Amino acid sequence: MPRELEKYEEIERSINKKFRKDIWNKFITAINEYKLIEENDCIGVCISGGKDSMILAVLMKMLQKYSKFPFSLRFIVMDPGYNPENRKRTEENLKLLNIEAEIFETDIFKITETVTESPCYLCARMRRGHLYSKAKSLGCNKIALGHHMSDVIETTLLGIMYGSQIQGMLPRLKSTNFEGMELIRPLYCILEQDIIKWADYNELSFIRCACRFTENTETDLGASKRLEIKELISELKKNNPQIEHNIFKSIHNCNVDTLIEYKLNGETHSFLERF
Repeated sequence: MPRELEKYEEIERSINKKFRKDIWNKFITAINEYKLIEENDCIGVCISGGKDSMILAVLMKMLQKYSKFPFSLRFIVMDPGYNPENRKRTEENLKLLNIEAEIFETDIFKITETVTESPCYLCARMRRGHLYSKAKSLGCNKIALGHHMSDVIETTLLGIMYGSQIQGMLPRLKSTNFEGMELIRPLYCILEQDIIKWADYNELSFIRCACRFTENTETDLGASKRLEIKELISELKKNNPQIEHNIFKSIHNCNVDTLIEYKLNGETHSFLERF
């Protein structure tokens, strides 16, 4: 008689079975297509406590089990100043998912509360710096973040509509401040809606945005521009179900010959140079 599966095993099995096409296969596609993981890598998997970073941790743990070559993982949770409820929820979910993570505290929220201009930008930069530093101290050469395909699509549209630029989000990039370190995004080919379906199917409840500016609002996005983009995409999908994939593929199929100007390594080039 087969033994009864632990909850974390059921959750992993759901990825292998019910969500194999939309989550596992797309996860493997990103790993292979963008060469995100190499033999003997030591990867710091950064966990914020939200659904995206939690499924990232589960997927990376599963990949390590099935991988044809060795690599090591360090699961890292940075507490930027969570309220007690968010800290407790994160710890409970780590235990539920059988993830042994190192939690370290910072005072990022306390610092950004005193900033009036671009606190979100400062918070993001400080988070990234702390995570790189911690991962490097643990012997890592890469950190993995939970940005997914929907983040890539939304960032592209945000750049066009509000930043007056065409700018994507790379699946991997080298750190400019931490020598020898890279950032990878293994969820790059997975849509957010499929992560939500996975969480709902397994009756999992994760923290939303834990930011002090948003934790008391109805949604962690509030009235942000990103929420506007999400709603726009949702509306466009009614007439074109492939809209997300089309936008995503567009940053893989850039025709530089048709652009008036473009930047390469920070230097601006004009079509007139080739005219």
